Amino acid sequence: MNKEVLRQLYKNPALRKRVLVVLGVMVVYSLLSQIPVPVADSEKLQTFLKSLFQSSSLLGFVNIFSGGALANFSILLMGLGPYINASIIIQLLTQVVPKLQALSKEGEQGRKKINYYTRLLTLPLSIIQAVATVFLVRNLSTQSTGIDLIGTPTIFEWVILISSIVAGSMLLMWLGELITEKGIGNGISMIILFGIVATLPSSFASQFALVQSDPSKITSLIFILLAAVASVIFIVYLNEGQRNIPISYAKRLSNAQAYSGVDSHLPLRVITAGVIPIIFALAFLSVPTFLGQLFANAQTAWLASTATKLTNWFSPTSWVYAIFYFVLVVGFTYFYTAIIFKPDEIAENLQKQGGFIPGVRPGEETSKYLKNIINRITFTGSLGLGIVALLPFVMQTVFNTSQAVTIGGTSILIIVAVIIETVKQAQSLALMATYEKY
Repeated sequence: MNKEVLRQLYKNPALRKRVLVVLGVMVVYSLLSQIPVPVADSEKLQTFLKSLFQSSSLLGFVNIFSGGALANFSILLMGLGPYINASIIIQLLTQVVPKLQALSKEGEQGRKKINYYTRLLTLPLSIIQAVATVFLVRNLSTQSTGIDLIGTPTIFEWVILISSIVAGSMLLMWLGELITEKGIGNGISMIILFGIVATLPSSFASQFALVQSDPSKITSLIFILLAAVASVIFIVYLNEGQRNIPISYAKRLSNAQAYSGVDSHLPLRVITAGVIPIIFALAFLSVPTFLGQLFANAQTAWLASTATKLTNWFSPTSWVYAIFYFVLVVGFTYFYTAIIFKPDEIAENLQKQGGFIPGVRPGEETSKYLKNIINRITFTGSLGLGIVALLPFVMQTVFNTSQAVTIGGTSILIIVAVIIETVKQAQSLALMATYEKY
């Protein structure tokens, strides 16, 4: 981001308002993440959860994406999980339900209708996840301390308890959409970025405390930091990589004057889907571990055994988790690219505008050509994302430390990708503001 962009963001009232919206949401998010859910003894519950998350790499990994709200048992403890799960379900249904397919082709109005359905689905998912989370915390506290730290709420208290969690999740969804519409960047990604950044100081502090207590760990810490820097560089190149497809426009007549053809290009990004596949993969992988923790103390033997296996298999320190993570990142990269990149529409628009790809016939042939190109590019991009996602697991195996997983590849992926996308949007908005002067 150059000085001109920063100057436009500061001087232009519309752009300054967008920046203030993002900063305002950050402040509101920070305040809400400190508001505890109304339980009998919230201080004891927070103390128990913080000690539990520090001792468990699995729960610590989950907590980092809530910005510490889960450890605080805050009203934002579910984060954007229900909304992300609802988005995945609706987008899957869009591929098979004719009515939703028709809506997806209706432009802005269709997109608004689909978003409306997503918000409706978020509410029941939030209720289900809120109830399951409370029962999970109750089981964990009873199992670890022998005391039910949730207490024995009455029906009315249960309603207040679940309503506060659901309200926090719905409010967070609204804040994300507020950023998307009136701020800068993608709202979902920005909210997740806030949560990760909020936990980084404590993560670094724990790393340096570990080195002070055991100086032999300094070598591991240096290599982890070097790997993080290398990951950032690789992600930047991967995110910025694109293939330019040449586009030519035929000569046209206007007012009895002939205008020569114009040569342009269609940029196809290596990672068309951006950071969304990472977020979807993490949301999907949270389900088995959540169910495992929830049914760990089930009375039925086979259910308790299955729950224990799920918890072990899908722990962030497990190679089963790593393999599924890699596969899901690759799969969701293809899935989301297919949703946002429409070769048929691009080919149709080019044909209407008199544009064509040299050597390729307009219409259906152009669509097939673009499909082949985007599939090959997406293959490279998805593998690149998957490799970076596996980096913390490799670091954990080499240096025998779980902290590489907690502050490693996934966090770096999201931070770098979201920052790059936000900077690009800021540059585009600043450029538009410059054009408006003339």
